[in-house]
Amino acid sequence: MQHEPIVTIRHLSKIYRQGEMEIAALDDVSLDIARGEFLSLMGPSGSGKSTLLHIIAGVDRPTSGSCHVGGIDVTDLDESQLADWRNQNVGFVFQSFNLIPVLTAFENVELPLLLMDLSSSQRRELVNTALELVGLADRRKHLPKQMSGGQEQRVAIARAIATDPRLIVADEPTGNLDSASADTVLEILQTLSGEAGKTVIMVTHDPRAASHGSRTIHLEKGKLLP
Repeated sequence: MQHEPIVTIRHLSKIYRQGEMEIAALDDVSLDIARGEFLSLMGPSGSGKSTLLHIIAGVDRPTSGSCHVGGIDVTDLDESQLADWRNQNVGFVFQSFNLIPVLTAFENVELPLLLMDLSSSQRRELVNTALELVGLADRRKHLPKQMSGGQEQRVAIARAIATDPRLIVADEPTGNLDSASADTVLEILQTLSGEAGKTVIMVTHDPRAASHGSRTIHLEKGKLLP
């Protein structure tokens, strides 16, 4: 693992307003995340872990503070710049897979590549490489309904890595899986971090899943626990 941080967060706060009430989802959080690290974010519901993940990934904005990723303060980008930045730098893995039911595994993985300036042969090569990395090269023509939950999540990981992103952000990626499928998914994330050098940031409530990471941090009421 390289020790130079890819993510540098300083004094990050996020306040949601509901009528006259203010809720601090994040409260003065400062954090460094190293390149190639597999970081597990844990905490009870409402602790701010998903909010932190979303700000790092550029899908939410803080109320105050800074979040630099690869030297760029993503909080300074406008919506168009953020969309381009996300597509080039972030791969998303969700608890619910978010695959398109009428598309094959190949077509689902190809989706983010359609936004890039690539030929069809270049897209095909990247999709096939991603499916091979998750062990599903033989399922490329299958629809989601023809696969198990674990296989669907592995397709989702292939989609996340097809663009060769710097960051992989995973929000409860094993939440809908049995233990064997969960272990397979977590081993793939470990490999992406340890061997491919990707920075993986995973939100989970499961200590067993968190133990697969190289470091675990805990949030409670918007604050990092020491």
